[in-house]
Amino acid sequence: PLAGEMSGHIFYNDKWYGFDDALYAAVRVLGVIARMGGTVGEFRASLPKVLNTPELRFDCPDERKFAVVAEVAERLKESGAKVSDTDGVRVNTEDGWWLLRASNTQAVLVARAEASSEAGLGRLKSALAAQLSASGLAPDFSAPSAGH
Repeated sequence: PLAGEMSGHIFYNDKWYGFDDALYAAVRVLGVIARMGGTVGEFRASLPKVLNTPELRFDCPDERKFAVVAEVAERLKESGAKVSDTDGVRVNTEDGWWLLRASNTQAVLVARAEASSEAGLGRLKSALAAQLSASGLAPDFSAPSAGH
């Protein structure tokens, strides 16, 4: 029942209403650690080591952005990839995962990727770039992301 976002929002849904409250989530996590008899440092060390991108934002016309996500999802499904299409398209691979979704407020596509190694992260970014290119976009990972 614990979830979080890269923005720092933490959601804990147990023994109370589920809501986004960092202080409540911190107290609950500390309680779990105390019951386990460990330390915060030990708990942190037990978490998987991952690398991730910052939020990647690619300019895309409003009239095209949802279609691009649908095209990417369809190509991936046809290829047999492990895909979830809830609020965009998320792809799980041996290297990790990447997510692409259309912004609801701006003419951009938003993406993230997470892997257990630099090489894996590079492969995920290449796969994302290939999918965007196949839909007629020219993603540039070296350029600053489109602004908020």
